[in-house]
Amino acid sequence: MAPASVRTARLVGLFLLALLLFNYPLLAVFNRDGAVFGVPVLYAYLFAAWSAVIALAALLVRRLG
Repeated sequence: MAPASVRTARLVGLFLLALLLFNYPLLAVFNRDGAVFGVPVLYAYLFAAWSAVIALAALLVRRLG
């Protein structure tokens, strides 16, 4: 595989991971009563997952770019 196609494949994989993370079945798991450091569990999950997707995207673009 050429370097550009490897980067494209990994970014598509990251997109599919993000699609899975923000889809209904997984969001329903975190939609519970409770708090993490005073923040509702669902909001904490959304923030953590979104931060992870951004960090992985930055890592992929920087390393492969």
